Amino acid sequence: MRQRHPMESMLRPAVELQTAWVCIGCAALCLWAPWSVALTPSIGLGMAAGFLVFAAHRGRQAWVVLRYRRNMRRLPRFAMRSQQIPVSNRYLWLGRGFRWEARHTQRLHEAQQPETQVYLQSRRGYRLARRMEIRLDRYRAARLLVRLLGVDSPLNPVRPLPPVGGNPAIHAVEWKEQDAWMPLGERVGHTLVEGTTRVGKTRMAEVMITQDIHRSSQDVVICFDPKGDADLLVRMYIEAVRAGRQNEFYVFHLGWPALSARYNAVGRFGRLSEVATRIANALPNEGNSAAFREFAWRFVNIVNRARHALGHRPSYEQILADVVNIDGLLVEYAEQRLEAALPGAWAHVAEFEGRLNDRNWPRNMLGRDKRVVALIQYLQSPDVSIKDPVLEGLLSAVRYDKTYFDKIVASLLPLLEKLTSGRINELLSPDYDDLEDTRPIFDWLQVIRKRGIVYVGLDALSDFEVAQAIGNSMFADLVSVAGHIYKFGVDDGLPAPVSGKVAINLHCDEFNELMGPEFIPLVNKGGGAGIQVTAYTQTVSDIEARIGSAAKAGQVIGNFNNLIMLRVREDKTAELLTNQLRQVNVQTRMLVSMASDNSNPDSDVDFTSSGGDRISTVAVPMLEPADIVNLPKGQAFVLMEGGQLWKIRMPLPLPDKGKDVPQSVSDIAVGMRKQFSAGERWWEAVAPPPMEIDPELRKAFDGFAIANPQPQDTHGLFQGVVQSTREQVAPDDPAEYPADG
Repeated sequence: MRQRHPMESMLRPAVELQTAWVCIGCAALCLWAPWSVALTPSIGLGMAAGFLVFAAHRGRQAWVVLRYRRNMRRLPRFAMRSQQIPVSNRYLWLGRGFRWEARHTQRLHEAQQPETQVYLQSRRGYRLARRMEIRLDRYRAARLLVRLLGVDSPLNPVRPLPPVGGNPAIHAVEWKEQDAWMPLGERVGHTLVEGTTRVGKTRMAEVMITQDIHRSSQDVVICFDPKGDADLLVRMYIEAVRAGRQNEFYVFHLGWPALSARYNAVGRFGRLSEVATRIANALPNEGNSAAFREFAWRFVNIVNRARHALGHRPSYEQILADVVNIDGLLVEYAEQRLEAALPGAWAHVAEFEGRLNDRNWPRNMLGRDKRVVALIQYLQSPDVSIKDPVLEGLLSAVRYDKTYFDKIVASLLPLLEKLTSGRINELLSPDYDDLEDTRPIFDWLQVIRKRGIVYVGLDALSDFEVAQAIGNSMFADLVSVAGHIYKFGVDDGLPAPVSGKVAINLHCDEFNELMGPEFIPLVNKGGGAGIQVTAYTQTVSDIEARIGSAAKAGQVIGNFNNLIMLRVREDKTAELLTNQLRQVNVQTRMLVSMASDNSNPDSDVDFTSSGGDRISTVAVPMLEPADIVNLPKGQAFVLMEGGQLWKIRMPLPLPDKGKDVPQSVSDIAVGMRKQFSAGERWWEAVAPPPMEIDPELRKAFDGFAIANPQPQDTHGLFQGVVQSTREQVAPDDPAEYPADG
């Protein structure tokens, strides 16, 4: 509506309706009784048309006011299926909203004034219906009435508000919504999504990941999910099937080894020292623990160098075995290298071994293998000289007293044992020679070259320490791969390199739980290799608590050029957005009334009075932290493209049609929900009920999977563990475990 007055006022009675009704009455009079206003029928027809045009104009102005007032209490529903989410090769769709400007701050300021609260409060009938629901819910005879009062339908005049909370006025200050797009070129600058629990971070991730999977450039999509959200896993797999990329879809889940792909977190490296760094970074680094961490790093590096020299690929299982039995590694390495360097050396070692007894056994070698002691004595002989850095490193390790050695690696052994216990050992230390195991083995460079889609469920609810160690190792591996790509490209070593830079979309949910020293170079320098990080967390304090330094937390946050702020509960986190916004001038109205008496007895004027409105401006922040705290679920502020502020809301998910939902994944998802509940999903209470899956379409999909078996096809893995999953997690009473978690 065009503004012609010094101050805009939208929360007021729709006085334009009165003019519209009067014009309609005049038009009717000109049509049916033109003689009553001294008009001929032909002129009356023209006058009626003019009145109707003016009535339509005033009616439209009234409708803007009425719609604005209605949206202040309840926003119109915004929902869509995943197939309806727009996909562009140049932009990322975030939702519907508007660019926030000074006039929106003015309207929000007006909505907070006491005189306008009558337009924001619920109507009397709505409040009465809610009180009746509370009072009558205990009576069985009145449950039908309670159910009718709670029906979410436009036909229900007292239908309840959607359970999203917050202040709908924050979004209602603009009635002209449009699609909000972020240029894909901005994503290389990385995106930080802040929001407290159950306000829509997972839904935001689903919207972004869906577009990344369907983009025609076939971007690489990697999602780190510490909790193991079954709905997010199902959404990624369904979209991969729809995009025809199911054969490039991998699932790595520590909580479900039977359906998980396998990954050696220390099997690929650019430098040998990276393996020791990835393991040592998972150890405590505070106080006296820092010294033991350096010892652990040194011993892991020693055994890794020896294994690499022997031609073996490092793994957690092998490193644990070598740390526990470093004597055996020394003997194995010496047997292979010593005879080649010094022919006849083992015969001399056998002589030294035969002369050893309790009386001449070195005290610092107590507990060591007899052959190790003989080998050390032989190498210390004056006439023996060999230059082998790996052998010297092993010798320096075994020269420690064994009891002392066990103490200084005491912090390392529990971690390695957790990473190699049970069926997790099959995932993290895969047997490359076992051809009967059809679970795929992947590494990041292979995934990037195949334009793969990877879901990483770290099961942090069951064992946070293991999840943290694997997450850190994966990030470190990605940093190493990014460095390789930056230097040599994606297709280095292939016979016909044709690929340019590949977009690697890395979605990290609860990334503060997985963040270590590796994450800072990943966001700082990974953009040159095509890595585009979208990190999801709750508060800034989570990052500071994980890193242990406010300066380093600021260093991490400073690498995120785009900020998506949902509802948060911490002012410090909200100020991360509000402190970056400028101040704007807001108009305020002051009622002025004055009266003065006249003391002159000769004057006919006893007193004078005056009244009026005074308009002034005051500088206020464009947004306050309280506005962020009061956001409804599913709504957010977005700061992108060098400071452009947008207010958006995400669509509620409508149920997908059954033709793309394989039954095996659905069964696994149900089992995962029972074991790994990620909490209430805020949109389930406002979304329509899910549709039933067509049995014929399900049968056709399963037939396709059987006819096209491939080792990397995760659908086949899901299908094989459905029955075992049911036996392990099926409750006695299915009603105890609702499907929505």
